[in-house]
Amino acid sequence: MIAFELNTLDWTLIGILAALFIAQIYFYGRYMAAPARRIRRDKKKPTPNPSLKGGEESLTPGVSVILSAHNEGDNLANYLQALLTQEWPEYEVIVVDDESEDNTRAVVESYMVHDKRLRMTFVPYGARVGSTKKLALTLAAKAAKYDYLLLTDADCVPESNQWIREMMSGFNQREGVDLVLGFGAYFAEKGHINRLERFDTLFNGLHYLGAAICGHPYMGVGRNLAYRKALFFGSGGFTKQMTNRSGDDDLFVNRVATKQNTAVVLSRESYTWSISKKTIKEWWQQKRRHLSVSPQYRPETQFRLALEPMTRGLFYAAVLTTIACYFLCPLSFLTLYIALGLFLVRWITQAAILNVSARRMGQKRFGMCSILWFDIALPLVNLWMLIVPKRNNKW
Repeated sequence: MIAFELNTLDWTLIGILAALFIAQIYFYGRYMAAPARRIRRDKKKPTPNPSLKGGEESLTPGVSVILSAHNEGDNLANYLQALLTQEWPEYEVIVVDDESEDNTRAVVESYMVHDKRLRMTFVPYGARVGSTKKLALTLAAKAAKYDYLLLTDADCVPESNQWIREMMSGFNQREGVDLVLGFGAYFAEKGHINRLERFDTLFNGLHYLGAAICGHPYMGVGRNLAYRKALFFGSGGFTKQMTNRSGDDDLFVNRVATKQNTAVVLSRESYTWSISKKTIKEWWQQKRRHLSVSPQYRPETQFRLALEPMTRGLFYAAVLTTIACYFLCPLSFLTLYIALGLFLVRWITQAAILNVSARRMGQKRFGMCSILWFDIALPLVNLWMLIVPKRNNKW
């Protein structure tokens, strides 16, 4: 009998809420939960042979680890040793000095004295290009001795000395893999900025890794990314992107990644770790820089990326509208209960998937209130940055 008491407004709001709820649950269940499912599945598998498929490949092919450094002397002093103690028989580490004004060159040269696998090149001072980092990575790729390029940043440290081995295992997942996506995490520290950056990184990581697992790769992060040199030069490298100040990782991956040529590695030993920004200004500049290239993604990628925040925002708006209508219009209490129930179920589902994923990926979990706050605030921040762009030469 209660159903017959519902008016047109009740049914309209219930229909809108149900459609948006289903869209959100589908997104979390299919994409965001995919990395956690993969981790659980991989743990049940025997350890794969590190050899790559293809008779012409060696058992453990040579790898060129590449990182660009701009005033990274302190970070290189702390983290470079971890790159030089990897358990992989044949590899080199190439550091590109990108117009550093600190002791970057001196630090690298001090390591080069003791380890011949470490090499160094530099970006010509005053190079007139939109992105000196892309130029730096291109110079390193040209100088690389090996056919596999593994990229990271100067402020990153691998989880273990098995990092190269784990990332290279991605090329062995199936025939035709040219690109391997890894995960770059941030150390857990005290402070709201650290919690914000860790949440944002986890959410984005689950999104792009989950999308790749489901056959829709659209980006990667330069903190942990590997590809064949032939893919880089065969696709023209950064030639079409050199005027963009960012996009050396996500924009490049968006252009070349396909379901067939992309693999994902999620073992704990494949991660890299970084220290988060200390101030909201530093985080804001980094976030703005990353978002600046998203309008240049493939149209289908832009459409997919817009669906989630759009349905999320509309869902919150529909819940608030239902609450307001209950007090201002002749609205059934059943409609209000349905709205609040769907809101609660989505919130619990979201928190469960995010925190289960965080635990399986060695991350610190997030409180329910933090998840709700970040879930509302971050899309608004992203929208503001996209609407009010700012040119920035720094990286």
